[in-house]
Amino acid sequence: MNLLHPGQDGYAEEITGFQTSVPTAPAVVVAAESAEDVAVAVRYAAEHGLPVAVQATGHGLTAGTDGVLISTRRMTGVEIDPGARTARVGAGVRWEAVIEAAGKHGLAPLSGSSPDVGVVGYTLSGGFGLMARRYGRAADHVRALDVVTADGELRRVEPGTDLFWALRGGRDGFGVVTAIEFGLLPVRDLYGGSLTFDSADVPAVLRAWRTWSAAAPDTLTTSVAMIRYPDLPMVPEPVRGRHVAQVRIAFLGENGDDLVAPLRAVAPALADTLRPMPFTESGSIAAEPRQPHGYHGTNATVSQLNDAMLDAIVEHAGPGAAAPPVLIIDRLGGALARTPETPGVGWDSAAEFAVRALSVVGDDGVAAIRRAHAKLFDALAPWATGRLLPFVYGEHAPEEVAESVFPAADLRRLRELKRRYDAGNVFRAG
Repeated sequence: MNLLHPGQDGYAEEITGFQTSVPTAPAVVVAAESAEDVAVAVRYAAEHGLPVAVQATGHGLTAGTDGVLISTRRMTGVEIDPGARTARVGAGVRWEAVIEAAGKHGLAPLSGSSPDVGVVGYTLSGGFGLMARRYGRAADHVRALDVVTADGELRRVEPGTDLFWALRGGRDGFGVVTAIEFGLLPVRDLYGGSLTFDSADVPAVLRAWRTWSAAAPDTLTTSVAMIRYPDLPMVPEPVRGRHVAQVRIAFLGENGDDLVAPLRAVAPALADTLRPMPFTESGSIAAEPRQPHGYHGTNATVSQLNDAMLDAIVEHAGPGAAAPPVLIIDRLGGALARTPETPGVGWDSAAEFAVRALSVVGDDGVAAIRRAHAKLFDALAPWATGRLLPFVYGEHAPEEVAESVFPAADLRRLRELKRRYDAGNVFRAG
């Protein structure tokens, strides 16, 4: 275990995560290498009345702290049991390490669009991934967690306990997860990639995708995005400097080309990356950036996607918008609409779609982004049913987030458990 204080060499690097727009200045950083290091740090913080935050990769919902930041990025152990189809990983592991290790045995995890994201934070938020319509959330496949609670004790948390329910979808307000065990799926390959269309075709593509995805089998997880690519040499020539519509596909069935034929007929594609691929290459489907940057995002689940909604989406997030965000519409349903064997914190299972907006934080700051996002989601409000925790990014008030993402009954239970396991409110992150 290494301790870092402001001004020391390595301090700035240790507190910097993928998300760079949320200021944080902890009094001390604990560079943990083991569960015992985490336990010592939590006991110290509790004894001195200091808040605790945790960071592995720093991708998700973030809250600054002036107390203790526990950095888990060195806790990178990965164990695969191919017979049991399970993985056990440390708190600092990124999905790419699990994908690679599991792939050697013809297995795959319920990872998301970016293999660079940390396993634990992603899963504690619920975990909406590339195979979600077939297998549900990553949180639904957790077998056990090792967690240090506010009393500094290391506990093994298994099904049938309150903490097992709360941690799977309720995030990290109950302790520091030091290791997690979860099931793997017998998936070696998939048909995946994207179709990218010019901005002039955005309205037609959105409507065609809506109709096409309505008949989608559960083996297909798909989204459609609107993106304005920068005019930079690192961006591929077909999309450089353009605003585009991009249909993303992860399909676990046969005859993928036949499945997507109606989409290919909508308009000429600027780029077509659809192909059979090993799951180890699944990060290429969305090809999300790996460079740290500042961003802010929110979302809404909706009961339908009618023409008025699509018109509003194009108005506020399309090529004519003053500062269009990255806008992603996910088709939900399938396994996401069914109750898992061991339910965790509630998910909006009745929603048909999720609409997400994400903007890079520039010179105008977060306030301008909030205003732009508010115009979009105010227009969608008549059809909104909720909000998804995995897609809330940046600096948000924890209570406001909790009240918008959790069902009322679940929120009451979470608050009761918070009082039981962390009455002193040691864990105040996100």
